[in-house]
Amino acid sequence: MEVTKKHHTRNIQKVHYIGPAEKIEKLDQVAKSLGLVDLSDSIPWRELFPEFDEKSSPSIALRGARRKENLTQKELAHLTGIPQGHISEMENGRRTIGKESAKRLGKALNISYKVFL
Repeated sequence: MEVTKKHHTRNIQKVHYIGPAEKIEKLDQVAKSLGLVDLSDSIPWRELFPEFDEKSSPSIALRGARRKENLTQKELAHLTGIPQGHISEMENGRRTIGKESAKRLGKALNISYKVFL
C-alpha cells in the first residue's frame, strides 16, 4: 500500500453558482484546470453509512488498519503485547481503546494512534 498525499484542509471554501448551462460547463472546465474538485455529486460518508456512529469509528479504524497491514489479531497481539481477546473486543466495539493501547497499536500498524481515540 502506498501512502497517499493528504490535501490541506485549511482555507478551503465551497462555491455554489447559478446561471445558464453553457456558462456553468465552461466554469467547471476552468475550475478543473485549476485543480478544484466538484463535490456536487458527493454526500457525507455518515449519511451513506448511518450504522457507523461516532462510537464505532475507532473499532472500524482498528480493523481496517490491521487488515491493511495483513495481520491477524494474533499477530497484532504479539506485536503490541495486547491480548488477542482484547483486540477482538476492541474491533467489535465491546472494549474501549485507551491511550496507551492506542499508542501501541498505532506503532505496530504504522498509523497515528489518534485515530483509535
